[in-house]
Amino acid sequence: MSTHDSAVGAATLKRLRQRRGWSLRDTANALIDAATQLGQPLDSSLTSVQRSVARWESATTPILPSERYQLLLAHRYAQDAAGQASLGPGSDFAELLDALAHLGESEQRLDELRTLLVRTATDAGGGLLALLGPTTEVALSAALADPSRVDEGVLDAMRVSINLVNGQVGSIPFVRLQLMLAPVVESCRRLLDEAAAVPDVFVPDLQTVAAQAYTLAGRFAFETRDDQASQSLYSSATAAAGAIGAPWRRAMVHMSHALVTLYSTPGLDPAKALVDAAVRDARAGESVTVRARAHALQAEIAARAGSGKHAKAALALAWYDMESSRDGDPAAATTSFSPAHLRGFEGVTSLYVGDASEAHDYFAKSAASLSTPRERVQRAIVSTDQAAARIRLDDPQAAAALLHKCVDAAASTGGRVATIRLRRARRDLRPWRREDFVADLDDHLFDTLGA
Repeated sequence: MSTHDSAVGAATLKRLRQRRGWSLRDTANALIDAATQLGQPLDSSLTSVQRSVARWESATTPILPSERYQLLLAHRYAQDAAGQASLGPGSDFAELLDALAHLGESEQRLDELRTLLVRTATDAGGGLLALLGPTTEVALSAALADPSRVDEGVLDAMRVSINLVNGQVGSIPFVRLQLMLAPVVESCRRLLDEAAAVPDVFVPDLQTVAAQAYTLAGRFAFETRDDQASQSLYSSATAAAGAIGAPWRRAMVHMSHALVTLYSTPGLDPAKALVDAAVRDARAGESVTVRARAHALQAEIAARAGSGKHAKAALALAWYDMESSRDGDPAAATTSFSPAHLRGFEGVTSLYVGDASEAHDYFAKSAASLSTPRERVQRAIVSTDQAAARIRLDDPQAAAALLHKCVDAAASTGGRVATIRLRRARRDLRPWRREDFVADLDDHLFDTLGA
């Protein structure tokens, strides 16, 4: 952190305060009130808090607010002057995070702060609009009323909305994420209507935004057990992605669709058809990351079908793609697929057509690497598979201990796949059903998931 960065951070905090019309004393009072409302009253006097505010804004030696004060500042600036939640680009909250970054706060801490305030806003009944910038609602409403007014600014706002919602997977239950995304999905549908007069130059980008929104919404519908809506959304996503002219984007849709089909449709054939289509599109596209993920899915489907040779060949291709140079990969900002995810696929392959001990080690390494809130759902799935490997290794008590953690993760996210795999693992524990450790797991499952 340079002296210049610190000065920028301090000046930003001062500008935020003055824009609210607050004196140093007013800000101190606001922070004391926020602490009281949160049930964490400050021991410091008003004068002491006021001195702290002044130190953060010092033109010569500014300091970074402590984590407690960061939380209080975030709660204050997460609401606009009218008292409405506002967390998106251009908001005071976004500017506060930028100021803290300049003062030296870590990106991880800022992500945690952002996630906490998003959860607070949605718990209070706020929806997608709480995540958007102060001018986005006006711009989007104007575009819906007159599609000829669609421009890059409107499309950027829609992209930001999708990314913000997607970024909360693992932190906010799927049913709430589905509601938050709904306005963007409906906006895409209306703007892509044949009668809409969106300028031709912006139609490809609108199709790209729509493909992302529909795919995410299809996944959310699946997670909330609305399979009919999920299939319809994936059909719309496939059509939108196909109109873009970038095969890797349609491959992304096929892969997401294949995963939900695997758990919502009997047999492997429907999912296999989608994975094969994803591989074809991925090979024709420009993203090695998308190719790696498509080959990894192909390996899982082959392993589940008992075809060890094909599974290992697909895994080898996935690793070849993963280890290739990804400079300029067009999907870099769209997919988080990583070696940690690929190790999970190696584990699944070993579980079905290999060695259970080897599978267990793959799962353990994968779970340990999936550490961010965004990866929480995937970590629960991998850990459940790790428990299945422990059962096959004749260590049911250790498997049950691991499944307890998976129950809590599945409950907090509402993840359907993790829940399905949990129930399968519980069925594998039937030979030990009279043991106390299985009874304890059953109680936990019933109390937490109702099953």
